[in-house]
Amino acid sequence: MTMQTFLTLDLMPMLSGLLAAVTCGLLGNFLVLRRLSLMGDAISHAVLPGIVLAFLLTASRAPLPVFLGATASGLLTVGLVELIRRVGRVEPGAAMGVVFSVLFALGVFIMARGGAESVDLDPGCVLYGTLETLAWTGPPETLGELFSLQVLGGLPRPIWVQSVTLIVVVIFVVTLFKELGIAAFDAQSAAAQGISPTLMHYLLMSVVAGAAVASFEAVGSILVIAMLICPAATARMLTDRLRSQVIVSAIVAVATGGLGYTLAVFVPLGLGWRFTPSVAGMMTVVAGAFVALSIVFSPTRGMVARKVRTRRLARRVALEDLLARLFRAEEEGAPALASADLSRASRGSHPAGLERAAKSGLVSIEGSLASLTDAGRAAAAAIVRRHRLWEGYLVDRAGLSPDHVHEPAELLEHLSLETELPIPDAGADPHGKPIP
Repeated sequence: MTMQTFLTLDLMPMLSGLLAAVTCGLLGNFLVLRRLSLMGDAISHAVLPGIVLAFLLTASRAPLPVFLGATASGLLTVGLVELIRRVGRVEPGAAMGVVFSVLFALGVFIMARGGAESVDLDPGCVLYGTLETLAWTGPPETLGELFSLQVLGGLPRPIWVQSVTLIVVVIFVVTLFKELGIAAFDAQSAAAQGISPTLMHYLLMSVVAGAAVASFEAVGSILVIAMLICPAATARMLTDRLRSQVIVSAIVAVATGGLGYTLAVFVPLGLGWRFTPSVAGMMTVVAGAFVALSIVFSPTRGMVARKVRTRRLARRVALEDLLARLFRAEEEGAPALASADLSRASRGSHPAGLERAAKSGLVSIEGSLASLTDAGRAAAAAIVRRHRLWEGYLVDRAGLSPDHVHEPAELLEHLSLETELPIPDAGADPHGKPIP
């Protein structure tokens, strides 16, 4: 493939997908935080009556009236969802489902009764867009021609629309970043600081509606919906800071667009296939794959990380139970216990738990007997101390019976507390055993 062929046939579809992905991905962060991720889906269905009415009023499928009609319908969707949510006191997802279902049905009805069947509502265009049809007529042959009016005039109209939309979205997010963040996390705190949560909501929804409509023609509704959710959801799994989340979502959006186009076009051509999958569809698949990967491999919230933390916690609990058992045996006059008798204390990890304790220098093993070292005795005393303090707390403060506090305290003793629990007046636990 020559550079000229790439500029003519591939650059514009790839660029359109990237613009849509970044535009929707940036706004999606605030939708995800507000738990309004399905608003993009609602808008994509509800713009139909606006498109049909624009055609009926102008008898034309010119881009401007169609865009204005779709935007007006999108804003109406936002207003109706909020109205139903507030007046009907229903969950936002239910309100969005009601509004987009009714408006979509209304659009189909108007189209059928108003003689607007000639409106181009091809399902493929609506769902997947027309990325493959975008081409740069007269691309530059030299670097010096790149910014000439003639060359730039050959850019497809959707590229201009999406570029302007991205600029507006970036300005909107940068200018109102603080206000949008506070209103998304805590509406009451925002109101106390003089920030109107309602105004921020409607501003955000208006920009989302405009951005979604601006991207529909080129990339279709499926990619718009995916980009409003997937990059932000992926970033949310990777970071807890909003600023970092926005940056990560933009990076994920760019990676989604580039990788999706490569898998949809270049890989099939390289393999000699006679067909290529939908570009927008492949980008959506890649976006979903990023979400799946973040769910599995996120360093903080991922399934793998949670599994590792759970195993580490189980090992620590088993080790602490082992040490506590040996400490209580010493209190009863048995300085050492048979290794076989410690299986119950190690909660299924024996003998591996006992071996780890020995390697850590906490337990000494001589033959078949195990005893605490000085370091192990100090660690065990701290565990038993927490256990008996918890027993006293549960009896004195929670009002539990002394014969019902051992099992709850056995679980609570593994918690690390910033401040120590109060020592009972008797200086011993409810069973009369001294607190180390």
